[in-house]
Amino acid sequence: MNKVEPLRIRDFLVFQELLTRDEQEALVGDIRQIAQAAPLFSPVTPGGRKMSVQMTSGGALGWVTDRSGYRYQPHHPNGADWPAIPASVLKIWEAVAGVARAPDCCLVNFYGEGAKMGMHQDKDEGNFDWPVVSVSLGDEALFRMGSVERGGATDSLWLKSGDVVVMGGAARLAYHGVDKIRFGSSTLLPKGGRINLTLRAVDQG
Repeated sequence: MNKVEPLRIRDFLVFQELLTRDEQEALVGDIRQIAQAAPLFSPVTPGGRKMSVQMTSGGALGWVTDRSGYRYQPHHPNGADWPAIPASVLKIWEAVAGVARAPDCCLVNFYGEGAKMGMHQDKDEGNFDWPVVSVSLGDEALFRMGSVERGGATDSLWLKSGDVVVMGGAARLAYHGVDKIRFGSSTLLPKGGRINLTLRAVDQG
């Protein structure tokens, strides 16, 4: 990993170009292994809206959404167990999370051309003391950051391949989203698109 000082925006910590190209390529290979064991699927919100991203997970728990609601569960929608979180991904968490606990979930989102993610909070984890760590691979994404209240002023930043964002402390429940991706802006994925990994520690009662 490159030695970089984080950029602080609204209490979000952004480690720009933290990952070297070799590390990014190795991560893509590891994520492909996850997707082979637990195929990408197109999630649907409880309201019945099909999301524009595809997703899967690695770890003891995976985050899913369907008409039954938002939740973590120990298996893929097809019934298979989620594969383990790769060591290469855990290494990133250990470098930036600032906590001794390991994550329970590595959510994998794939953004194809035209995909985006509306402003939302990550709030299904049960305990918000643990940070969320977000890793960008592939095409650039316009990342929008707000506050813990919906609406109001926001700041935006183009995240590039190899950037890592830490959402902890005051940023843990802040609204955030991806307005668009700059399709074809990276050569990391041969067919274009963006992979986003979010690492979460999950405490469920």
